[in-house]
Amino acid sequence: MDLASRYKGVVGFVFGNENSNSSEDSYVERLLDRISNGVLAEDRRNAIAELQTIVAESRAGQLAFGAMGFPVLMGVLKEERDDVEMVRGALETLVSALTPIDHAKGPTNEVQPALMNTDLLSRESESISLLLSLLSEEDFYVRYYTLQILTALLTNSPNRLQEAILSIPRGITRLMDMLMDREVIRNEALLLLTYLTREAEEIQKIVVFEGAFEKIFSIMKEEGGSDGGVVVQDCLELLNNLLRSNASNQVLLRETIGFDPLISILKLRGSSYSFTQQKTINLLSALETINLLMMGGSEADPQKDSNKITNKSVLAQKKLLDHLLMLGVESQWAPIALRCSALRCIGDLVAGHSKNLDALSSKVLGEERQVEPALNSILRIILRTSSMQEFIAADHVFKNFCEKNTDGQAMLASTLIPHPNSMTDASLEEDVNMSFGSMLLHGLALSESDGDLETCCRAASVITHILKDNSQCKEKALQIELEAPMPSLGAPELLLHRIVRYLAVASSMKNKDGKLGYSYVQPIILKLLITWLADCPNAVQCFLDSRPHLTYLLELVSSTSSTVCVRGLAAVLLGECVIYNKSSENGKDGFTIADAISQKIGLTSYFLKFDEMQRSFIFSSVKPAQSHKPLTRSTTASMAEIEDDENDLTDQKNEDHPILTPVFDAQFVNFVKGLEVNIREKMVDVYSRPKSDVAVVPAELEQKGGESDKEYIKRLKAFVETQCSEIQKLLGRNATLAEDLARTGHSHPELMAGSGSDRVQVETLRRDLQEASQRVEMLKAEKAKIESEALMYQNLAGKLESDLKSLSDAYNSLEQTNIHLEKEAKTLKSGGTSTSTDIEAIKAEAREEAQKESEAELNDLLVCLGQEQSKVEKLSARLSELGEDVDKLLEGIGDDMALPEDEDEED
Repeated sequence: MDLASRYKGVVGFVFGNENSNSSEDSYVERLLDRISNGVLAEDRRNAIAELQTIVAESRAGQLAFGAMGFPVLMGVLKEERDDVEMVRGALETLVSALTPIDHAKGPTNEVQPALMNTDLLSRESESISLLLSLLSEEDFYVRYYTLQILTALLTNSPNRLQEAILSIPRGITRLMDMLMDREVIRNEALLLLTYLTREAEEIQKIVVFEGAFEKIFSIMKEEGGSDGGVVVQDCLELLNNLLRSNASNQVLLRETIGFDPLISILKLRGSSYSFTQQKTINLLSALETINLLMMGGSEADPQKDSNKITNKSVLAQKKLLDHLLMLGVESQWAPIALRCSALRCIGDLVAGHSKNLDALSSKVLGEERQVEPALNSILRIILRTSSMQEFIAADHVFKNFCEKNTDGQAMLASTLIPHPNSMTDASLEEDVNMSFGSMLLHGLALSESDGDLETCCRAASVITHILKDNSQCKEKALQIELEAPMPSLGAPELLLHRIVRYLAVASSMKNKDGKLGYSYVQPIILKLLITWLADCPNAVQCFLDSRPHLTYLLELVSSTSSTVCVRGLAAVLLGECVIYNKSSENGKDGFTIADAISQKIGLTSYFLKFDEMQRSFIFSSVKPAQSHKPLTRSTTASMAEIEDDENDLTDQKNEDHPILTPVFDAQFVNFVKGLEVNIREKMVDVYSRPKSDVAVVPAELEQKGGESDKEYIKRLKAFVETQCSEIQKLLGRNATLAEDLARTGHSHPELMAGSGSDRVQVETLRRDLQEASQRVEMLKAEKAKIESEALMYQNLAGKLESDLKSLSDAYNSLEQTNIHLEKEAKTLKSGGTSTSTDIEAIKAEAREEAQKESEAELNDLLVCLGQEQSKVEKLSARLSELGEDVDKLLEGIGDDMALPEDEDEED
């Protein structure tokens, strides 16, 4: 069969030898032969039982079965339905073949035969169809083992099995029928459907059409709701799969069953609430369902917004807010993860929903004699909790409460009145009878006494939400005065000035662990100041009323010990002092601030702080909405996963504190980016015009004695025309410089135009640059001329080298002649001595003539060479001055002459 041959090929490829486990192979083969060809039914059943045992206990047995056994057992399932015991045995063997066997001593990279068997079986759609048909059998174990096989296949090959089930008529219907079966089979079917519906939208629609909602809530009610076991968790996970990003299913649930069964799961029963691990997981899963309903569907769904509002309205009508407040605020004995999840749901429930906002603002908690507004209780959590995650979740409530809710912001701002008693002497526990604003200011000032800025930082975050985009609240907050920490320090201090002082103190104070600095306090306080000063000239004026504020801010932007995020936010705050500055007072106007930035920091360095901040981890990794991982059996396997999500705050490796990632959401990041653009444009505008005030009138403008009015006016007119012309030139130069800096952020610091003398220097340097450019052009022309002369002399040198070569050839010829004559002389000498004297005389005379002739020619040639050498040296020196490489120009000259000479010698 193709199934078996394919498996053998895989086994051979992985293990290299198909016969490596010959004993198991032969044993399995004999058992399969007994099952296929056995005569007695009892013998065949025994063979299946033995096969199941070896497959369940041995990897080699699983491997051998995968190579040979599937066709045999699938044949049993297909042809012998009447023999229930045989079918049971075949199914149990298949379950064993698909179940991994763990061996502690085995290597970690060892191939798992069970996974290979799963992959092989899931490839055959006929096998899946056969298994689904077995679900209609009456025998309990047949249905149970079949569900186990399908679950094993789905765990390892989900996409393939989803496609196969969709292609089989009534495949999903048969699985849904199992939900009404006996408890064990129901639980297996529930688990199987949970896997099937995770990402398969078509299967989700069919499951809902088959009445999944009614069956899910019926099972959860039978199991005891939130107090039930893992079955309730599986039901909620299946429900979440059906509702996640699916608006049509949400509408169907709302209009058929309604939200009452879901909300009833969140209701805590009994006077002494105990939260076991499973109950906590069940409640977290139910809160996840609530969150999915408040999201309204997928981002691409056009009906998402309307569906979201409708879901929130219906949930609020069902008293969901009461249950969420009980879980998140009143049940302080509940696990931290459960409280955080409930608080996030409260924030999402009121976001953008006016009725729910009013309901939260009017909600009170506690017993009859000790009641307080729910918002006060949530604020107390922010100020007191030791968990960063709980602070973030509670802060999320105020963020959504204040977003586009001017009435709610005004209500909270109206309570911002310092408590009549000393705010620094009172402990945090004495805030029970305080108003919301008094408690908030109390928490802000509490840092003064215990040297811990963490509470101040959290209070500052809440104040940020109250002031955001609300000019009335900003103006009211400017009037708030806090009493001095000690009576000896004098008059009360404005709230804005106190916050700036905490900003400076944060860089030197130690936190609870004794470590220097608060890496998250300064950014959160800077966020408050940026929000406060935005589009609020009075806040800018109040900030600049204290001269040390501007000085400290300039130092903070330039500080190398601060993080990139702190320097960037400080630069934004400094820019707000320019763009929102309406003051005409000398020393506090926008021009003066811009001039201080230019002189103390430099425009290039200042604009660079924006770029560095935008590239930082917090700004570059921001996401529109942080989605939480769906709760599944795997993610809730250990209690550590749900006990507290603090680990999520420590995984990121960056210089800024991880808490800043949720605090600096996408909305604030985009707001800062918009401010940056406005700051750059405003700086260009400021540098494009001088100060409008002229304090001193030049003396030459006064009318001279004896000068007529007509002449005086004429002289003034000429003076003004001259001044206007010069001003226009200066304006053009400044605008060009500022635009270049704002656009590129790169220039030389020495070219910064911060004052009139600097601008003159810029123009002087520009003229020098033009003159230098002209000089360079002249030198280039002269260089080209000298290069042409050098080329001419190079050609002449080549010619001289050719003449020298000719002379060398003539000299060699004379040498050959001389050698020939010497040979003849030796011959004559051997012939007789009488003529030896004459021969010697002739030879000497010939040698002397040849030597004189060659010496004369060599002297002429050397004279010429000496003249040319001096010219070449002068040219070389000139070329060196112009930056040319003389050796490179003369490279290769003179190499050619050696070749013919060598050839002559060889000849």
